[in-house]
Amino acid sequence: MADTFDFGGEIVWRPNLQTTPKTHLAKFMRAHTLHTFEELMQRSTSDVAWFTDAVLKYLDIQFYQPYSQVVDLSDGIQFPRWCVDGSMNIVHNLLDKYAGQPTPALIWEGEEGTRRQLSYSELLIQVNQAANALRSLGLGKGDVIGLFMPMTPEIVITLLAIAKIGAIILPLFSGYGAGAIVSRMTDAGATALFTADGTFRHEQPVRMKQTADEAAAQIPDLKHMIVLQRTGLPVQMTKGRDHWWHELVDRQPAEAHTERTSAEDVLMLIYTSGTTGKPKGAVHTHCGFPVKAAQDMAFGTDAHPGDLFYWMTDMGWMMGPWLVFGTLALGATMFLYDGAPDFPAPDRLWQLVEDHKITQLGVSPTLIRALIPHGDDMHQRHDLSSLRCFASTGEPWNPASWLWLFEKVGGGTRPIINYSGGTEISGGIVMGNFLQPLKACAFSGACPGMAADVLDENGQPVRNQVGELVIKAPWIGMTRGFWKDPQRYLETYWSRWENTWVHGDFAAIDSDGLWYILGRSDDTLKIAGKRLGPAEVESVLARHPAVIESAAIGVPDEIKGMALVVFCVLKPANPAPAREQMRTELKAMLIAELGKPLAPKAILFVSDLPKTRNAKVMRRMIRAAYLGLEAGDTSSLVNPAAVEEIKKAS
Repeated sequence: MADTFDFGGEIVWRPNLQTTPKTHLAKFMRAHTLHTFEELMQRSTSDVAWFTDAVLKYLDIQFYQPYSQVVDLSDGIQFPRWCVDGSMNIVHNLLDKYAGQPTPALIWEGEEGTRRQLSYSELLIQVNQAANALRSLGLGKGDVIGLFMPMTPEIVITLLAIAKIGAIILPLFSGYGAGAIVSRMTDAGATALFTADGTFRHEQPVRMKQTADEAAAQIPDLKHMIVLQRTGLPVQMTKGRDHWWHELVDRQPAEAHTERTSAEDVLMLIYTSGTTGKPKGAVHTHCGFPVKAAQDMAFGTDAHPGDLFYWMTDMGWMMGPWLVFGTLALGATMFLYDGAPDFPAPDRLWQLVEDHKITQLGVSPTLIRALIPHGDDMHQRHDLSSLRCFASTGEPWNPASWLWLFEKVGGGTRPIINYSGGTEISGGIVMGNFLQPLKACAFSGACPGMAADVLDENGQPVRNQVGELVIKAPWIGMTRGFWKDPQRYLETYWSRWENTWVHGDFAAIDSDGLWYILGRSDDTLKIAGKRLGPAEVESVLARHPAVIESAAIGVPDEIKGMALVVFCVLKPANPAPAREQMRTELKAMLIAELGKPLAPKAILFVSDLPKTRNAKVMRRMIRAAYLGLEAGDTSSLVNPAAVEEIKKAS
């Protein structure tokens, strides 16, 4: 992002005035006599206790023992205590209070075409059986239990069963290698692990139990491993430690009591990769993460009973638990898919929407950029009329791909609800909604209750200018710190300006009040004294018809201080001999758009860019690989081979 940002975009979507009164956001505002979104934002951020209490009541979050105080800030804004003296269990609010309800809670499809559906009543029974299975192994309140499973109904059942007995959920990305599992399980002190024999990708079985066994040999505290039979792959079962799901869980009684927990008891640890050092475990509680997830799902994507919500995700990324907690708290239905999204053809995603009548679809910009080259026929051959909106998170958009999804796939009538925040947020800092107009790539504003702002280098608020994204007041979903490492938590978010959470993203607010997230602030380029964001470079390159995606990094330069280096992924039709011409064309485009002082030092071509499961391009790893430096924690990458290719390309 340049020091000043071009906000020349026009409003491309406006709310439907006939349907907006029925939205959660409009209903909440009417209930509290708030006439505009601006009024809601002002009150929700200036009176955090009022807003939190109002949200808890709106979501019908029930407590066994009521809280005496909404929030206690006696330990500082960095360490608030929420719902003081309150006793509850989030599973009561997701399942127990819906006992007997026949409406679907979960619909699932596997890559091979297998389908299953569970009603709220059926899901409750299976969660009870899994809870009884855990208790039969001696597991209970406070025990940490890992989830290394494919996206099948059993991963949802397990997640909820762990919470039901008061234990702590440790979600693990299903594509992790053994080392990543060991580091997280060991740091958390986990004593049990759920896994599967394997999963399917492009019709091929992918082993998971073998990876789990390799990890288990290095986790001294691990006592139990529960294994789901998904693929039929032969596996080794260790006597006394390993248990088949169908033998242990399916034979349990259908009723189980729900453990009473403090509102602030730990519910879940989600590990995120740090730039350096070991992964950091964000701590989340029963009254924290699920409440924020449900609030954002209600006020942003407007999920209601009868809606079918699909977010392409893995349970090891925060959007997996977010989908589970949000849909069930709102009485909606979640959709899960286990398999490759382009199998047997690139239209599999649109086929899923048509077959199951999906109403809210969560994607990433990277996925959409990958679908565009396959042409408009892929989505045009399917009936997508069930869709009410798209949602997106993971990384910034470029206008061309945003407009393709909005205009070509969505017909210019369905909003793209952009969503940006993080694991430590329990959801969003900024988000679109059904009440505010939208420009391409923009966010309607900060989420209600999020006292967000954009500050310059001196800590002063700025508009129509790029700055640091910050939060100035606590919110119920904020992480309770990093597991066993409070100092690292304070240094990461609270060390720059007093009582101000600095998120690490560059952002901007335009004169119409719309927000833009422009990439990680630690990805910033400063070339010849001019500040530049990678998204700005990559948006220029995306306009070339041969470029699928790109990543821009800054490298040390004796003259400029920093020089621009770009890695591009091209369409397969571009052979190596033609790449020198391609390099010339791309360089000319960048000079024409950004100016000659920002001309790239090098343009390199690779077959893939290193990404996390949620499709974030890891520029810090690209930069490290290019410079021959230590890449840091690479365990979250879905394609670690891409890092090695970058080293060779350099």
